[in-house]
Amino acid sequence: MTVPQSPPRPLPLSPARPVTRTLILGLNFAPEPISTAPYTTRLASYLARHGHSVHVVTATPYFPAWARPTGWPRARYVTRTPAANLRVTHCPHYIPRRPTGLRRLVHQASFALTAAPVMIAQALRHPPDRVVVIAPALVSAPLGWLAARLAGAPAWLHLQDLELDAARATGLIGPAPLATRIERWVLRRFDRVSTISTQMCARVAAKGVAPHRIQELRNWAEPMPPPTTAQMTALRRALGITTPHVLLYSGALGRKQGLEAIPDLAHRLRHRRDLTLLICGDGPMRPMLEQAARDHPNLRVAPLQPRDRLGALLGLATVHLLPQIADAADLVLPSKLTNMLASGRPVLATAAPGTALAAEVAGCGVVVPPGDTTALVVELDLLLQDPDRRATLGSAGRRAARDRWHADTILARWHEELGRLTRRNAQYRASENASATTP
Repeated sequence: MTVPQSPPRPLPLSPARPVTRTLILGLNFAPEPISTAPYTTRLASYLARHGHSVHVVTATPYFPAWARPTGWPRARYVTRTPAANLRVTHCPHYIPRRPTGLRRLVHQASFALTAAPVMIAQALRHPPDRVVVIAPALVSAPLGWLAARLAGAPAWLHLQDLELDAARATGLIGPAPLATRIERWVLRRFDRVSTISTQMCARVAAKGVAPHRIQELRNWAEPMPPPTTAQMTALRRALGITTPHVLLYSGALGRKQGLEAIPDLAHRLRHRRDLTLLICGDGPMRPMLEQAARDHPNLRVAPLQPRDRLGALLGLATVHLLPQIADAADLVLPSKLTNMLASGRPVLATAAPGTALAAEVAGCGVVVPPGDTTALVVELDLLLQDPDRRATLGSAGRRAARDRWHADTILARWHEELGRLTRRNAQYRASENASATTP
């Protein structure tokens, strides 16, 4: 369950006729700019470029603002073809403005409901060679499994986080024993279950999935050119940053990110006239953070920056801040970590020892206990007064992003493992057919 470190051999691109059909079901896809959407988008594009006919069934874009993009149809299916061999169907669904636990469940269930006719039609009219389900949302996983069975194809479930466990950790739901039993039943139905860290693989095994069906497939660091001084200067000016140091958090502003500590952190850092705490993102926690910014001049809240500014934004950071609530550090490995490390800046994270997040940050940054704002301030002060240490940690992070999160290596691994599962299923079906015709 490890990711190979050596770069893959190049694969032939776009044969005249697609060799296999891949049906992908996932809640998040482009044009959503962050979280799991860029990974599903890149995976689908990679498979399409390498000759596979790919159909993605996804939701109306909504994340991280929890709102439809301006001009997007309210209650219509939207189908587009962004590249050769790649077709994307966006299904209408309920988008809660304030995503409580119950509303999230209705939101995810509504997507499963509107995606059902598309998935079933694809399974029956254009049977795929494999079906890949990306979770979130696990609620729609049974639909993906059903489509695979109707098509006689293997079913692959990729877990970007352990939703049920994370919902408990953030207080969105209680113990929910029935939901736990349903989750275990769903996970065991799939021919392959993959996730993004060793610790998450262990949790999947503890839920009853056979070890030989479990695969570790990490997220990857998006390659980006180093920003120029002019780009960073322009962005500093646009964001109104005048201090030499920046403590940066960029990403979704949700409950599992542990952002409740930001106002207290800004208060405790008021003695640092040379530091700006910059939060770039959108989500349910943004109003609270904007109020805190009105009370603390050293705290700035800005929108998510467009992709062409991402390199400059990450380069602005003296230190990256990666908070996480105590019980979520083994349930989700934040996708933003890979690009933080690739930027060559140290990471200051909150995680318990032995968790997936702590293990990945080790040697590339500093980890303090979740909820310990005092420790955050102490460690940040130490980092800010030691540029050599920052440079050492940042260089180690850049190497880790290159060696452990090399995009081409991980995508080639996806390609290889999907092919292996498809061939195994074809051999099994051929054997069954031969047995059925033997007198």
